[in-house]
Amino acid sequence: MILRAKTIDLFNTNNLSENQKENSNLNIQELSEGKIELQSYPRRLVFELTNVCNLNCIMCGRNDAHFKPTIFDINWINKFDGALKKVEEVTLMGWGEPTMHPKFVEILEYLNKYNVRKYFCTNGMKLGELKNTIFDNKVDIIAISVDGANAQTNDKIRKGSDFNKIIDYLKDIVDEKKKRNINYPYMNFVFTAMKSNINELPDMVRLTYEIGLEEVKVVYLTAFSNRMLCEALYNYKDEVRRVFDKAINLSEELGVKIKLPHIQGEDEAGDKFHKDCYVVWRDFFLGSDGYVRPCMSTPVKLFNIDDYDSFEQMWNSEEYMEFRKKVNDDELMDKSCRVCYQSSYANWNNKESFIQIGQDFSPEWEK
Repeated sequence: MILRAKTIDLFNTNNLSENQKENSNLNIQELSEGKIELQSYPRRLVFELTNVCNLNCIMCGRNDAHFKPTIFDINWINKFDGALKKVEEVTLMGWGEPTMHPKFVEILEYLNKYNVRKYFCTNGMKLGELKNTIFDNKVDIIAISVDGANAQTNDKIRKGSDFNKIIDYLKDIVDEKKKRNINYPYMNFVFTAMKSNINELPDMVRLTYEIGLEEVKVVYLTAFSNRMLCEALYNYKDEVRRVFDKAINLSEELGVKIKLPHIQGEDEAGDKFHKDCYVVWRDFFLGSDGYVRPCMSTPVKLFNIDDYDSFEQMWNSEEYMEFRKKVNDDELMDKSCRVCYQSSYANWNNKESFIQIGQDFSPEWEK
């Protein structure tokens, strides 16, 4: 099954409460009407637990950013009690490796008190020690970043990674799912496509099938400096199409879901700066330095969590409402939105989606 990166939609589950369903329906309605002040809560909370990582991937923007290590203060979660009774999902994701947070297990245990979908993105290196936690706290979705279909390719790109160890951890989790006769966690590979690994995408589809994962998701490499410019797939669309077609055919043969970005020149966004953006209606993003940002792929800081006493004040703050007014307006949107590289909203017809050299692409982290 061929998928595209989600925009309005989230992962579907059937265990939402009536309050959650009502909130999600109202949120979608207010979004479609372009409301600036919202009666609904977001559908998803995104917490960047840290910008620290245990790997040093060659393409990571952390290598080219103004960087100061930051850790999410677990006490911040107390401000979200009301929201956690309404939202569908909490995603643990950002510029760092969330499992590096010293209280990662404690955070999952806290979230498990609420009827929310729990989702985290990881490089996979700590999945072995987290296996029991994943099942004890009913983690619904895990995205695992792997950038090669073999150890030689992956471990060269993702420095510090151990491909074989990660694959063993995933097989162990899949086996445990079978033993328990359950369908969670839903697991997918996230594959950063670049010139040196794109030809391995069909092999990634086969690997996904052989392990028993549900999906492989492809994102394009974004070059943040001249160091990675040679790997960017901008103006490489014929080769991309050839590989994508081969991977699609294999995914259909094996019954593996494959999520692909649009090929350059064929993005539905046409000549716009970016696809219609819904993050400041659907999502609420809190960075590991305590600053609320529209999403992880922007330097824009709306405010610090300590600037407001409650979640409700933050959600309909002047800063949030002003950003909602501007984000989809070509004349008014922030300059970073004009060169959006966020995987779900970027316009892959634009050079700036692939190449961010000279752009202000990340926040300046403060503590």
